[in-house]
Amino acid sequence: MVEKSEPAGTHPSIVEALSGKRLLLTGVTGFLGQVVLERLLLDFPDTHVVLLVRSQTGSTSMQRVEYLMRKPAFAVLRERHGEQGLLDHLHAHVEVIDGDFSRGVPEIPGDLDITIHSAATVAFDPPIDEGFQTNLLGALNLYEGVLASGNRPNLLHVSTAYVAGVQKGVIPEGPLDHRVDYRLEAELALQARKDVEAASRRPEMLDEFIAKARDEHSRAGPRTVADDSEERRKQWVTKRLVQYGRARAQSLGWPDVYTFTKAMGERAVEDLAHREGLSLAIVRPSIIESALTHPAPGWIDGFKMADPIIRAFGLGQIPEFPGIPEGIVDLIPVDFVVNAMLAVAAYPPEPGEPAHYNVSSGSRNPLRFYELYEYVKEYFEAHPLPEKGRGEHKVPEWDFPGNLNVEKMLRRAERLTDVAEKVVTHLPKSKQMRDAVDRVDKDIARVDFVKRYSDLYGIYTETEVVYTDDRVFALWNSLSIEDQAMFPFDAAMMDWKYYLRDVHSPAVTQSLRELSKRDRKPAVQIKEREQPVVAVFDMEGTIISSNVVESYVWTRMADLEPAEWPKELVSVFGRIPGYLQIDRRDRGDFLRTFFRRYEGASVAGVQELIDHHVGEYMLQKASAASIRRVREHRAAGHRTILITAAAEPFVQPLAPLFDIVIGAELEERDGCYTGFMSAPPLVGEARAAWLKRYAMQEGIDLKHCYAYADSYSDLPLLRAVGNPVAVSPDSALYRYARRKRWPIEEWSMAKSMPKVRFPKPLDTMRHI
Repeated sequence: MVEKSEPAGTHPSIVEALSGKRLLLTGVTGFLGQVVLERLLLDFPDTHVVLLVRSQTGSTSMQRVEYLMRKPAFAVLRERHGEQGLLDHLHAHVEVIDGDFSRGVPEIPGDLDITIHSAATVAFDPPIDEGFQTNLLGALNLYEGVLASGNRPNLLHVSTAYVAGVQKGVIPEGPLDHRVDYRLEAELALQARKDVEAASRRPEMLDEFIAKARDEHSRAGPRTVADDSEERRKQWVTKRLVQYGRARAQSLGWPDVYTFTKAMGERAVEDLAHREGLSLAIVRPSIIESALTHPAPGWIDGFKMADPIIRAFGLGQIPEFPGIPEGIVDLIPVDFVVNAMLAVAAYPPEPGEPAHYNVSSGSRNPLRFYELYEYVKEYFEAHPLPEKGRGEHKVPEWDFPGNLNVEKMLRRAERLTDVAEKVVTHLPKSKQMRDAVDRVDKDIARVDFVKRYSDLYGIYTETEVVYTDDRVFALWNSLSIEDQAMFPFDAAMMDWKYYLRDVHSPAVTQSLRELSKRDRKPAVQIKEREQPVVAVFDMEGTIISSNVVESYVWTRMADLEPAEWPKELVSVFGRIPGYLQIDRRDRGDFLRTFFRRYEGASVAGVQELIDHHVGEYMLQKASAASIRRVREHRAAGHRTILITAAAEPFVQPLAPLFDIVIGAELEERDGCYTGFMSAPPLVGEARAAWLKRYAMQEGIDLKHCYAYADSYSDLPLLRAVGNPVAVSPDSALYRYARRKRWPIEEWSMAKSMPKVRFPKPLDTMRHI
């Protein structure tokens, strides 16, 4: 064990100490593990590395590691060796074994000298069973696999400084002071999954899930309703297990499942090391953030704890955040953590005497919460994020009003967004409606973001605790000057203003700036292919702005004397609320109900009206953009298909544009319409089913095909193809398309009634 009194340079260098060693590393595909592997490959030529990596569908464990070599963390190695040279270097120094320690005891090769376990579930709020499965049981599985292979290595277990739980004051490096039975907690955490799954299947819960799914998706069809109902059940299970974990953790003094399960994992590993007489070092980093210098200044993989808040602050989305202004936010760069880990691995403690190392900054170089705010604010004021079409985002001024006031602000904002949400979802379909949905969704996302991260991170910004790093500092002082220069990890070296303003903030906002330089709106690309391709179009709301009600009105107006128009309009539009209610429930029921109005109408007379007069209405109402798009597909050699709920006679004026036209078939008897349909209409899921069958018969690969529609009821059709396009969509489809990053297009259509003279009335439709 390294003592404080040891003078500098009393050890061989870190590289020499690890020379000839055989080292097992887990978590190599993660943030921390990447840098550990990169440093070993870069500076430890005589250290043999064994990696435990889980294979995935389509990728072996070795292929996953080879893919890592293309990532930014390994840029220095690529410059040194070249692309192929780096792979050769990897194969010469690294052995990759396939295994998943979280699901069982893996097979581990023998002759290991050191095991570094850095893999973990790092989410703060995973379901409780997942947290225990990885952070406790997974760690034990790994070490049992190591021992079962005849190894007696030194263990380096990566934990977190926050295993100390919710406390105030100074927290020393040492074993945790608690009496929680980790075995019982793990057993009950796994049992919780079964209990919650069973609870989610109770009839009253299933009724609730399907009722909510039916309210939102009934127009799309029963399969969509069932799928959404099951998805709601799964989400409920996950949310319940997250709540279970958070409540259990906080009842025992930990802020969240992550710190709770890591604390349980520590105790389990300490028991194992004591029982087996192994050397054990537990490294407890605080909040790990981007690199100060290596593998590159600001290098980061993904977003860590502070980063979503920094980005949202720069976008002006966080007006306030809970926290104590003077509280310590304990950050540490990832390269400092890796360097400390390598030093600990080089100079392990004696067997039977576990050593704990807090790799943290709060004791000797504290960063206050208000300082973090000021440095980040300075960065964004000097380098504001661009706001598309509006100049630059303005960062908010925080007053640190206290947690209770922030909670009141959030509750008030939630009430306002709830009201706005109800309003926009009932607005008629239009560009203005979609703009309003955008504004409301941004407000909802802003409130949800602040609420979620306040719940998750509030404890870390309200902390009044200091993690001492005496043992880490003693280890640092024992290093030679050369090792200190090569492997820096002294937190006192950090200049927080420089790091946050000039290194970290630019790194975590780089992707936002790159996206702002590009047009992020997905575009439709029409490509020619040798294989057959179809482009499917809905008609009403997509090609033309009319609907089945309007088509009927056109025909009736042409069939009546002007003096009779008011009575007919009152008859039709007086029933609109009832029609809408039926339509929201089931599109097919609406069509069956409305088409009864055609009972007794002359087939020949309706056809004559359409041929000579109503057809002209339809062509005038057609969107020019839709006609151009149909012609583009035909020019590319694609088959064009029109599927509509309108009655077949009303589709005929558009038929020359399409290879296949499908409309509702109205039943005829003695030259008149009966008011019934000859076959169920192709709406919702029926359209997708028809298209899939057609594609199978014609040998068409739908992932290369296109579909255009405006209504959420057409979601199954859009999801059936590889190139879905939402055209002037309703609010539900608009939100779904935006979430899935589908192309969304506005095809302007005629807003008013076309100027076509009605003919002298014909006796074609009976008066209703």
